[in-house]
Amino acid sequence: MNATENTPPGRLLTPAELAVCITVFRDARRWTQEQLAVIAGLNVRTIQRVEHGWPAGPDTCRALASAFDFADTEAFNKPFAIPSEDALKAVQDQFNQEHVTFTAIPLSTGEQLARLAQTSTMDVSELAIDMGREADRRFAALMEDFRNYRDCADVYTETQKRKVYNTMQACIDVLKTLGVSLRYAEHKVLLKWGSDPDSNPMSANVLYVIGFPVGKEPVLFATPKSGGFRL
Repeated sequence: MNATENTPPGRLLTPAELAVCITVFRDARRWTQEQLAVIAGLNVRTIQRVEHGWPAGPDTCRALASAFDFADTEAFNKPFAIPSEDALKAVQDQFNQEHVTFTAIPLSTGEQLARLAQTSTMDVSELAIDMGREADRRFAALMEDFRNYRDCADVYTETQKRKVYNTMQACIDVLKTLGVSLRYAEHKVLLKWGSDPDSNPMSANVLYVIGFPVGKEPVLFATPKSGGFRL
């Protein structure tokens, strides 16, 4: 008897099994239900129903398979080989190799953000999900103020710094009215500049600023290790 004969044939997932798979795949990527809904083009309520074991239609299954980058978007509509614990661990290990996970620290004041500017070398900033054009515009304006201040904070007088704090605070307050809650994390990295293999790496402090929906802020968030830094 060969290995293939020892492998149980695939079968359609039950709603309960699909719920476990979707939850595991989502957790492996550190996505909230809201993030998965946006990526899959589904309603958050649909994600909640699926993860609670309600039956999912073919279109929903296709959207979920696409969100998780399945080569075959019909995967959840076909007989499915139930992943083993080792297979699920391999997915998690690969994700951990490609991403870095941080504790999501609340960012609520302009002074707090300005002080972070003085200790950061570069930043990665984004809204976790699409929250509308106005939220995008306000968030971009906040981070532009942040970078402008970071570039010349050492020459500001205390009075000028207070004005910057107030300007940033106003942006943060507007974002909150638009349903955006800010979280941040800091990460020290070693970077090499140029093509000289013998050059010494430079220490840098990367600040991550992420906007989440108010009331849906995660405890942790993950970002690709190769994410684009802004100087």
